[in-house]
Amino acid sequence: MSKLTLPNATETGHIHVGKGLNQGALGVVGSTVIGLASTAPLYSLAATLGYVIVAVGAQAPLVFVIACIPMVFAALAYQELNRAMPDCGTSFVWGTKAFGPVTGWIAGWAVAVAGVMVLANVGEITGKYFWLLIGNQEFADNRVIVIITSVLFMALMTFVSTVGVQIGERMQMILMVIQTIAMVLFGVLALMHAADGSNAGSVAFDWNWFNPAQLTSWSGFMQAVLLALFIYWGWDSCLALNEETKNPRKTPGHAALLSIVILVVLYVGISVAVMMFAGFGDTGFGLTNEANLDDVFTVLSGALFGPWGWFLILGVMLSAASSTQTTILPTARGTLSMAVYRALPAKFAELHPRFKTPWFSTVVMGIAAIVYYVGMSILSEDMLADSLTSMGLAVALYYAITSFACVWFFRDTLRDSARNLWMRGILPGLGGLMLGYAFVQSAIDMINVDYSYTVIFGVGGAFVIGIGAILLGFVLMGIWWLRPNSKVFFRGESLNRDTEVLVPDA
Repeated sequence: MSKLTLPNATETGHIHVGKGLNQGALGVVGSTVIGLASTAPLYSLAATLGYVIVAVGAQAPLVFVIACIPMVFAALAYQELNRAMPDCGTSFVWGTKAFGPVTGWIAGWAVAVAGVMVLANVGEITGKYFWLLIGNQEFADNRVIVIITSVLFMALMTFVSTVGVQIGERMQMILMVIQTIAMVLFGVLALMHAADGSNAGSVAFDWNWFNPAQLTSWSGFMQAVLLALFIYWGWDSCLALNEETKNPRKTPGHAALLSIVILVVLYVGISVAVMMFAGFGDTGFGLTNEANLDDVFTVLSGALFGPWGWFLILGVMLSAASSTQTTILPTARGTLSMAVYRALPAKFAELHPRFKTPWFSTVVMGIAAIVYYVGMSILSEDMLADSLTSMGLAVALYYAITSFACVWFFRDTLRDSARNLWMRGILPGLGGLMLGYAFVQSAIDMINVDYSYTVIFGVGGAFVIGIGAILLGFVLMGIWWLRPNSKVFFRGESLNRDTEVLVPDA
């Protein structure tokens, strides 16, 4: 395996290193597809819509719109930072340049934590829905078989990620087309059946679904927003592939914003259609029926698709499978960048000599996700569910750090033009404040035992898992800090505000 020459600090603090990734492998379409695939839009909406409705009632479409706002503001921060510093380390690099090594390291750790947690969940869905697709309900209900199947899928996607982003791009294009067709058909059929009266619980469209005055519970609203942040999370994957993208300073940022726009249209449009057809009852197809909460779409597949219900199940499975692969990609490149700048052991910076991918980082991320998933599954399915909820804390944390990093890094240019003031200052700052508040308020809410499926140390399991995972990062950072090889990073020599960006413009 090839090994990168790690950066050598000069007297000015500049470094000279090329990471050696496969430059120019992705265009704007491929980059956007990877950003969309990472969110697993079909599965994400299917798994969260019911819980959002339980939290805020008919205002679910409003929540999807509101949750989009801080994501757009954060995406603007990503776009501005990427134009100046298109590094695959994204939040780690930008956080370090703006606030120093400790903040940057924790931002990089939060990216990895979120990736591992979501990999465990989408891996489980892929394994379960594989057996549902072939009509074997017995295997789908068997925990051992589902775990083994899920691990095999995760291992397969780790291999695909190692082989290269171009193969992954072509595969993702096919998977995204299938799940998008399934989503659109689901929405159209829901509208048609809502109009023909085939379901007695159907309701008419109401503009009050978008009325903020109809919200009755602040804690319920915040819980719904955190869930909505989860279904948008993943668009930043295309930024982590910036060094493998054509025109790395512009294309990834454009792809990220385009991904968010497409997602909000899909989420709002399909949620409205489903609400009109299913209604809000607690029996039958009703969206407050506890039996339907885990996966609203599969419950409705038979009623809407008839004998073609398997196509929707296929869409959900492929949505989770595609997210498995596209989540591995950015986490592996994040740890690659951390290793290049001496924030992690040099082994993480090794590239495959043929595929030009961070093979060691990729394999480690895949193994970490598999170990985490199997461990959580053995302990408790409820703990696995709580870990998915708590993942929102890590997401909000590193998005907030990145948003504030944009404001602080560009602070000297904010007065140069109105564009700079808004795009580098006000809007990213507002995004950081919103996401920071979401982090703090959600952490407080998670302490309540009623918030989680499990109780650990007398508080909600989601709080213990989420905050515990972040605190573990400080412990691991401290251990690495003690190693001699880390000194150039923590002294600000291998990566600082003045470190050169050595990524081609084209």
